[in-house]
Amino acid sequence: EVQLVESGGGLVQAGESLRLSCAVSGLSFDDYAIAWWRQAPGKEREGISFISSRFGTTHYADSVKGRFTISSDNAKNTVYLQMNNLKPEDSAVYYCAARRSSWYPENFNFYEYDYWGQGTQVTVSS
Repeated sequence: EVQLVESGGGLVQAGESLRLSCAVSGLSFDDYAIAWWRQAPGKEREGISFISSRFGTTHYADSVKGRFTISSDNAKNTVYLQMNNLKPEDSAVYYCAARRSSWYPENFNFYEYDYWGQGTQVTVSS
């Protein structure tokens, strides 16, 4: 059974940092890439950060580039999202998701993702 479990969300003030974790079981990082998505109330789910251990690539949405960093610990089967200089507009439910690894560049296509976690809430106060 494939499981993705997010943790690390919470309430912080603008300018502070949080680190989210996505613990993955039931699939290999050699075969699957992992991405972080987020969804704010009334908005579409947005892909924000991606990592492929197989191809050694990362990708970020413009909205988080330079502030967020994605990394993976393959020994722990865990992907992290370090979020610095948080802004109120970063408030959302954050999800991690898995799709089959491929050579082509990531374009955050929702329908390519096979597995999703339950989400963790991040709230940034001004």
